[in-house]
Amino acid sequence: MEVRADTPQASAPTGAADVRSSSPGIARRLRAMTVIATLGGLLFGYDTGVISGALPFMTRPVTEGGLGLNPVTEGIVASSLVLGAAFGAVFGGRLSDRYGRKRAILGLALLFFTGALGTGLAPDTPTMVTFRFLLGLAVGGASATVPVFIAELAPAEMRGRLVTQNELMIVIGQLLAYSSNAVLAHTAEDGGIWRWMLALSVIPAVLLWCGMLFVPESPRWLAVHGRLDEAARILARIRDRDALDAELAEIRGRAAADDRETGAGWRNLRTPWIRRLVTLGFALAVLTQLTGVNSIMYFAPTILLDTGLGTQAALTATIANGVVAVLAVSTGMWLLGRVGRRPMLLAGQIGVTVSLVLIAVCFMALPASSLRSYLVLAFMLTFLLFMQGCVATVFWLMLSEIFPMRLRGFAMGTAVFGTWIANFTVTLVFPPLMHAIGGAVFLIFGAVNLATFVYYVRTVPETGGRSMEALEAHFRRRFAA
Repeated sequence: MEVRADTPQASAPTGAADVRSSSPGIARRLRAMTVIATLGGLLFGYDTGVISGALPFMTRPVTEGGLGLNPVTEGIVASSLVLGAAFGAVFGGRLSDRYGRKRAILGLALLFFTGALGTGLAPDTPTMVTFRFLLGLAVGGASATVPVFIAELAPAEMRGRLVTQNELMIVIGQLLAYSSNAVLAHTAEDGGIWRWMLALSVIPAVLLWCGMLFVPESPRWLAVHGRLDEAARILARIRDRDALDAELAEIRGRAAADDRETGAGWRNLRTPWIRRLVTLGFALAVLTQLTGVNSIMYFAPTILLDTGLGTQAALTATIANGVVAVLAVSTGMWLLGRVGRRPMLLAGQIGVTVSLVLIAVCFMALPASSLRSYLVLAFMLTFLLFMQGCVATVFWLMLSEIFPMRLRGFAMGTAVFGTWIANFTVTLVFPPLMHAIGGAVFLIFGAVNLATFVYYVRTVPETGGRSMEALEAHFRRRFAA
């Protein structure tokens, strides 16, 4: 498969600098809707990050406030959310296609609330695993639904800025988890403090549900389901008058064409251009995880302990990871207004690959010492700058843009399923690989990322500067055969 950039129209990137092209009132309205919807991203980040601080307390005996977890049950508790997220992405995408983006997110908010409360009150390990899996369904559903919902609300010139707000909220959620864990662990002696760590996410879950009551449905979803008058009324609230008619005509034209075609599902993959786009999205999802990002986000203290760093310093570095991730995504959002998606992704992939090789060299060439510890930490943070600032930011944005309107939820869910399965695989194999070959494992990640760079050069298109309908028409023409 080869998907090349169409340079004449792809040269106008979208992002923070483009927000000024919409009137101030409409821009504020869209930003408010985005903040509400991306509370789902905040919950995604918090619920994936909070377990790192809760597990040490959960391993304590029941008489000391813990759950008495052993290494096996500890791994099951940690991975149950990731496994649930894989299935949540698939079913969440399908449900959002059938019942609407807004209703899907409202349902996810209830699932987030139930999962957070259930894990905070869990009396035993089976109950904990059950509610962690439910939380995973919510996390996976949010990762497949929220970016699509925002992309369908946003005009082309604001889409980059607004969709990447979700990635920013994910890393803010992780930072909040790391920080609240550290504060709670430092200020409370109670062995059951892990319950408060896990239950805190009920607050953003309630805010998400309440806020979504005031956010409109996606006008594109309404158009696909024949509710064109409602779509027009909603679009009139979030577009300048001089841009409204042209975009509404595009949406109506695309909806009319979709009426002549079959609904969303696996049978659509028989169509060559759809199959190529879904394959590209799935590849992006899997390869983004094979960067090794979660080996660093989940196991940073373990990695640094292996370099010879002390325990307290290693735990503090986890917070540094969260801070750098937030700064990197903020920088990436700024860059999207000045640089196209494709150049950012390729530059990020180069930076990630070089950082991984340098981490491996530090492990293999230097003896255990403070110098090796701080060099590894520095290159880990460099890795996160390129990963979160370029690769992850562009990845979520492009996934929300490239799929056709009538099966956007299904295709997004399928791709994000690949994200979570790859995440689960990396999380599972990294500890034994690290134990067996040490820092040389980062050379393996480096080789995978070099191959990924070559693949991206050959396949990844530029998607900035076009409406979603224009992108769909382009892909239909180019890959119809």
